[in-house]
Amino acid sequence: MRAMVYERFRDRPVVRDVPEPACPPGGAVIRVEATGLCRSDWHGWMGHDDDVTVPHVPGHELAGVLAEVAPDVADQGWRPGGRVTVPFVCACGDCEQCRAGDHQVCVRQTQPGFTHWGSFAEYVAIDHAAVNLVRLPDDVDAATAAGLGCRFATAYRAVVQQGRVAAGEWVAVHGCGGLGLSAVMIAAAHGARVVAVDVAAPALELARTAGAAVTVSASGGTDVVAAVRDATGGGAHLSLDALGSTTTFQNSVRGLRRRGRHVQAGLLVAEHAGQAVGMGPVVAHELELLGSHGMAAHHYPAMLAEIAAGTLRPDLLLGRELTLEEGVDALLAMSDASPTGVTILRPAVVA
Repeated sequence: MRAMVYERFRDRPVVRDVPEPACPPGGAVIRVEATGLCRSDWHGWMGHDDDVTVPHVPGHELAGVLAEVAPDVADQGWRPGGRVTVPFVCACGDCEQCRAGDHQVCVRQTQPGFTHWGSFAEYVAIDHAAVNLVRLPDDVDAATAAGLGCRFATAYRAVVQQGRVAAGEWVAVHGCGGLGLSAVMIAAAHGARVVAVDVAAPALELARTAGAAVTVSASGGTDVVAAVRDATGGGAHLSLDALGSTTTFQNSVRGLRRRGRHVQAGLLVAEHAGQAVGMGPVVAHELELLGSHGMAAHHYPAMLAEIAAGTLRPDLLLGRELTLEEGVDALLAMSDASPTGVTILRPAVVA
């Protein structure tokens, strides 16, 4: 099969033929119809993720068709030909966290594109398939579904479950890439008033389309904290760092009103991993600092129901569609800036 492979971190990936994955015990093999290009893939290529070993095939946001399933997975009703997606955190289904329903923090989790070869390929293997497969409704196309497994689902959990958004609240979203735009849309759909913050004018324009009531340009020396506080009448009830940088983290926390909730959804890695937090305001103002890491497969039905009802329109967040070869340059370009919207790669399966 054709796949995008890098032999060493930070070396230019190449698209070449590699062996097709074997179906793991209890797992499945998916023929990839569409896969999202995410900033997390860039972090893996840069060597920021300890789970990645080279040579490596990235890619963790995917949608496709079941090509093969293990016998015990077939016994649970999964058949080749079914249209599916998966969370980027594939849970074991049996650890303490999984038994509590918290699959997104599974102790024995696997992640396509990180712990093993991913979806920038014609086929990808998935572990513990019966726990992690998500059936796709007929009216959700592959490109839209590919963006659900990481950015949109992560935003849904960050805003709705971790952030506990309520109608009428002010929500600030710092960083309007795919994750941030998803958070804007989800918060607005749940009745919140959203302030979207980014350095790029096209991203802010798309944020307005997604439902932002106010946009703040973080370029040109803008005092983002002051701008958010002014727009919200004293600070956000809920604020998300959807990028993962020292600047966006600090602005998010400092822009909260009393008893506000910060949710860290963007990855803080490399030089951004360690953050200093002024605990005086955290205590005095009873602030909450929360993490959010994907979303379990069993929580997808609520999100998919909102998509089916037209309340959520992740299709509006789609950006360019590229081939695997074009995706190489798009991955490397993330060293300079994130693209506007969700970039989709289309691995061409040779019949």
